[in-house]
Amino acid sequence: MSKKAPSESQLNTTEVDDLLVLCEEVMRATPEGAIRFIEPAPGVLARAKSKQHNIVFGRRGSGKSSLLRKTAADLTIDRRPIAFVDLETFKGHTYPDVLISVLIKTLGEFEQWLNGAAINPATKTSFWKRLFGTAPKRPPFHKANTAALKSNLRVIIADLEAQLRAPETSTKQTKITVANELATSGQFSAAATVPGLSSSATANIASKSNGTKEEQASYVSHKVEYLHQNILRFQHFFKELSILSDGPSFLILDDLYHIRKADQAKVIDYFHRVAKGNGMWLKVGTIKHRSQWYEHSDPPIGMKLGDDAREIDLDMSLEKFETLKKFLKQVLDNLIAEKPPLSIKELINPTAIDRITIASGGVTRDFVGIFSGSIAVARNRGPEHHRGPKIGLEDVNLAAGDYDSNKREEFKLDSAEDREVLEAAFTKLVSFCTETSKCNVFLVSQKLTGRVRESIDQLIDLRMIHPVKSRVTLKKGAAGELFEAYMLDLSQYTAARKVHDFHMVDLSGHDKDEAIRRSSLIYSGT
Repeated sequence: MSKKAPSESQLNTTEVDDLLVLCEEVMRATPEGAIRFIEPAPGVLARAKSKQHNIVFGRRGSGKSSLLRKTAADLTIDRRPIAFVDLETFKGHTYPDVLISVLIKTLGEFEQWLNGAAINPATKTSFWKRLFGTAPKRPPFHKANTAALKSNLRVIIADLEAQLRAPETSTKQTKITVANELATSGQFSAAATVPGLSSSATANIASKSNGTKEEQASYVSHKVEYLHQNILRFQHFFKELSILSDGPSFLILDDLYHIRKADQAKVIDYFHRVAKGNGMWLKVGTIKHRSQWYEHSDPPIGMKLGDDAREIDLDMSLEKFETLKKFLKQVLDNLIAEKPPLSIKELINPTAIDRITIASGGVTRDFVGIFSGSIAVARNRGPEHHRGPKIGLEDVNLAAGDYDSNKREEFKLDSAEDREVLEAAFTKLVSFCTETSKCNVFLVSQKLTGRVRESIDQLIDLRMIHPVKSRVTLKKGAAGELFEAYMLDLSQYTAARKVHDFHMVDLSGHDKDEAIRRSSLIYSGT
């Protein structure tokens, strides 16, 4: 442990160096990070582990992957077959190859699980204690039966890999020799087209002097048709897995929004059909307004919320500020506790914690990232600065401004084909807040529809604006009309605060609800 003089700030200790490294590590969800999981609301983890299909919604960094990693860890300790598939791997893949690729990865993950967690005895502490911190109570699976199921699984995976390598359309020929001699010759042809499959067949029959007939058949084979034809095969595997494990299995598909939006419902639909009635439950993590998990078509495609799956929403808004701050402070407390003798009291002023909470918009990863940046800002100015030896408000403001580059980069990655439209919409919104209304909070009518509404929804998911209050009425005018309040991300107006008459609503203050009931804050996007 490093020594420091009584007047020296904890910010300059080697323990803070270690804390910064830890903060960088926890900003990405990993299997090892499951031990640090903090439940954002009571019952969330229990729902994620339940025997029902779930779609977990949340902005980048809100804790979707952490929840799903913790779910996977807890189910593994209970010896429940589990596969965790990160769909970012398949970004840019097109259908049906994307589905075949995800199937291969899924079955490969189940194979790995069967090789380890299924058969490792509870006494093998090098496996259980190292990865999960505890040992299972259920006994290992029957080895011979497990080996037989794994053998079948390898055949299925090899077949899928062959399909993935094959071209989308292939021509095959079959020759049949018949002993009967024909006195005539002729030709027959037929063609048929069905949804998802085009096929044609030709047959040539000719008389042979040696009394044989040669028949040739050619047809078009599609990967989509292969998937249709083999769904019973995949269902049978999961039924057998359920019997072997004496219970359900779970498939976690994380970050659905990374695959093409046009393909998302198709991928979900296929796994939903495989799972139905076969002891497998789907847990899908994604960003709400960047995803399409269900299509109203004939027949419907995907999973419909309420009927087929239940929603788990991890987005914590600034509306419940004290609850949000308590949760985020607990996250910070736990990280600091890993690096004694550091203490939150010696590192940061209470008002600065409020400001980081506001700057994060309720996103856990952004909270940790801005906290790390605030340490760097405070260190650079030194403990003798008039702001004192701890992280203060202005340190957070500057760190939030610096953090904007991270958000902008992820904005580009996640907005994809909508980037130009969303950038234009955001520029217009920033101009309204900083030049027209001169306030960090703006109002949107609950009746608003169309492109402006869609852009606002997507900008929320991209963490450039943040929900503040779901129901607002004006002090004067617009009788009976309801509005929603949003805050422009702090990084966009740290400089604007110095502009004359710019009003920054303090969302930690008791008068915030009254401060936003002004008609001048209404944004229509026109």
